Order: sequence, then structure tokens, then C-alpha cells
Amino acid sequence: MTTIIAIDGPAAAGKGTLARRLAAELGFDYLDTGLIYRAVGMKLARAGADPADPDRAGQAARDLRPDDLGADDLRSDQAAQAASKVAAIPAVRAALLDFQRRFAAHPPGGKGAVLDGRDIGTVVCPDAPIKLFVTASLEKRAARRLKELLDRGLPAIQEAVLADMRERDERDSNRSVAPLAAASDAFLLDSSDLDADQAFAAAFDHVRSRS
Repeated sequence: MTTIIAIDGPAAAGKGTLARRLAAELGFDYLDTGLIYRAVGMKLARAGADPADPDRAGQAARDLRPDDLGADDLRSDQAAQAASKVAAIPAVRAALLDFQRRFAAHPPGGKGAVLDGRDIGTVVCPDAPIKLFVTASLEKRAARRLKELLDRGLPAIQEAVLADMRERDERDSNRSVAPLAAASDAFLLDSSDLDADQAFAAAFDHVRSRS
């Protein structure tokens, strides 16, 4: 039986970096579940369709192929916003849920799986033996996202990034389907005042304590 590590949290809390490092350290396979939703959202955006259209979004999710996850524009802020919209649509979540669960239960390497997203510990893998909820203050997360965008040479304004992140938090936390929330048995890791190495050390200590 493979070990599943479920990592949830809001945007720019550092959960993706943490999940990749844990997977590499443990020799587990890693799945960025947010990338799946970004891929669906951008399929619609590229076609000039509204990511919030439930019929079009549901079809795009059903048509999603692994190759779609390699698109160059999936790390853009547009993709992040589109992902947040399609993720609130039940048909999209239903189409992608089985994919995520299959990966968790049967990771390519066969040793274990690390999945990060918004509802891994509460919906996708509620029985995962190890769960973490990574968070940080809105201001810290907005500053990190701003630096990320600027480092990639993309135009960004601090006030706009902060407003977009606040809107996304509100939408993710209050959607009717699988809202962003920490599982009752998740280890809460606040990375507001931690650098990447400190966050990893805290998370790895918890994982070892549960193994």
C-alpha cells in the first residue's frame, strides 16, 4: 500500500515548493492538482470562452489529456484566476476527481504520492495518513506572488496582486463545492515568518513523526 501525503492551502502559501521538496526527499511521485484545473481553465480562455460556463468547463475537463499539463501558459496569473473559477463547477470536479485518486492510489513509482491543492485532505484523499495545511498571511502571500511575477518579467502592481488574491481567497473559501478548508486532522503550518528551508524542516519532521 502506498503512502499518500495531502497538502492543502491558499495561493502563494508555499505548498507547491514544499510538496515538490517532500516528494523528492522521500522518493514519492508528485502531482500538482492545481495544474489540472489551470489546464481546464486555459483551454476555455484560449478558445475565448468563459471559464465560469459550467457546460463548456465540464466538457473541457472531460476532454483533458496528460499532454495538456505541459502548456507554457499554465503558470500565469490568468491561469490561476481561470482555475479558481472552473474549480467551483461540480461537473469539472467530478471529471477530475477520479484522475487524482487514481494517481494517489497508484503513483507511477509505486512508493508514495504527494498531492497539493485546495481540497486534497478533505475531499480527494480524506483517508490520507499524512495531511498538512500550509498557510500564510494575505500580505505575505501577495508579496511572494508579486516577486514571482516580477522575477518572470511579467508586469504586476502590488495593489492589484493583493486585490486579486483577496478575491481568490474569498471565492475558494466560500464556494459551495469543496471549499478551501483545513482537514480536522491536518498539521497546520503557518509559513508567514518562515523561509523555504524552515518550512520544509517543520513539514518533514511532521511527516517522519507520522511514518
